[in-house]
Amino acid sequence: MRHTTIGDRTVSALCLGAMQFGSTTDPDTSLALLDRFVDAGGTFIDTADCYQFWVEDGRGHESETLLGRWRRERGITDEVFIATKVGAQPTIPGAGLEVQEGLSPRAVTAAVERSRRRLGVDTLDLLYAHREDPLTPVEETMGVFADLVERGHVRELGMSNHRTWRLERARAATENHGWPRPRVLQYRYTYLQARNEVPLLSPGHTFATPELFDHIRAEAAQGREYTLLVYNSLLSGAYTRPDRPFEYAYDHPGTAARLAVLDEVAKETGGSRNQVVLAWLLDHEPAIVPLVGVSSIGQLDEVLEGVDLRLSAEQHERLTAAH
Repeated sequence: MRHTTIGDRTVSALCLGAMQFGSTTDPDTSLALLDRFVDAGGTFIDTADCYQFWVEDGRGHESETLLGRWRRERGITDEVFIATKVGAQPTIPGAGLEVQEGLSPRAVTAAVERSRRRLGVDTLDLLYAHREDPLTPVEETMGVFADLVERGHVRELGMSNHRTWRLERARAATENHGWPRPRVLQYRYTYLQARNEVPLLSPGHTFATPELFDHIRAEAAQGREYTLLVYNSLLSGAYTRPDRPFEYAYDHPGTAARLAVLDEVAKETGGSRNQVVLAWLLDHEPAIVPLVGVSSIGQLDEVLEGVDLRLSAEQHERLTAAH
């Protein structure tokens, strides 16, 4: 297993997405997947306080609750780093993101207390602002985040699905007030490049764009490093499953060109498309931590093998240059 760092913590360079655990992935399978991931050296797990409110009978706390049960039954403590997110849980049961709780100080404080209780921890390892809240100034959110860190309720801070100008506004607010800044970002990204102007099937998803990568590089040059996680990195199985077509956003000539090179490199390495995509992401510049969701042990084993796949510099460059 490769590793990376978040603050002063060393974590696996692959993050296991627990979004479906305890809901569309049944509890027994979810627990088995968590055990297998940790046995293979995985130490980084991602969830949110709203997973999965949108499925039938979903209430939005199934994933955190399942992870809390797993920690309790397995005696898991600080050896596993768990990230969660707040702000996107609907305020009305059965409703959607149009009535999200948002990122006001009151909403964030209440959500963090619920997450700590479900996960069974005194301190959340990593807390993200899940998605933009247009009704709450970024400075107010950064203020309550700083208070939570000061009180020992949160260790590291992150932002997910925020436009770059909001990241900069958050950085300025934390610098002006001497607050801890969010050092972890989470966006949607994969090997295939989407047309950003095309609506996605999943509302709330925000792509990692060239502008975001440029921002990360510029911040690193100033001594302000970010850790970037990318979700939907395997496109929900579309790289390998005929029954999972690519979304319309990927319907352009560049997709065929990239898939052709992807297949060439897969044949050369003996890896699957998914494994080559993961290897490409793991060697990305700026650095990326792939966040992968799975629903079976077979899928997880394929992903774990992909972490060990090493591309040559020429193969990585050939994949990157395809368009």
